[in-house]
Amino acid sequence: MTKDLRLAAEDAADLEIVSAALQDAVTHVRDLAFLPSTRRFACVVNRFRWEGEGKDRKPGHERVRAGLHFENVSSARARNIAQDRPDGVLNLLAIRFDELNPPSGLVTLVFSGGAEVQLEVEALEAHLSDLGLVWETPNRPEHDLD
Repeated sequence: MTKDLRLAAEDAADLEIVSAALQDAVTHVRDLAFLPSTRRFACVVNRFRWEGEGKDRKPGHERVRAGLHFENVSSARARNIAQDRPDGVLNLLAIRFDELNPPSGLVTLVFSGGAEVQLEVEALEAHLSDLGLVWETPNRPEHDLD
C-alpha cells in the first residue's frame, strides 16, 4: 500500500517534483479557488498515483483525492477556462515557475486544451497533500510523444 504523498515547494526545482506528481490530475472548474483575503490559491484534484506504478504492482491503477495550495498569491488569472461552467473538467499537464524579481514570479498551471491558471506570487510556497480517498481506475494516462 502506498502512503499518502505530502510535498512542499519553495523553488523551481521543488515545484518540478510537485508538477510530476500531479501530471494528469483532473479537476472541475468549481474546485479551483483564489482567496484574495488570505492571498492563497487552492484546488482539489483527482491525482493519478504515478508512484504506485511499477513492475511489483498488481494490475490496475489508482487515483487519489489531493489538495494543492499556493501562498503569497497577489493575483490570479485564468485563460481558456469557462468559469460559467463549474462542472467543466480540466486535465493538469504541468506546473511551471518563472522567477521575475527574486523571490517573486509567476506560477502557471498548464491544462490540456490550452487552458491555464497563472498566479503572481511574492515568493514561491506550495503544498500538495493526498487527502486519503483512493480508488482503482482501469485507465492509465498515456501521451503521444510525437
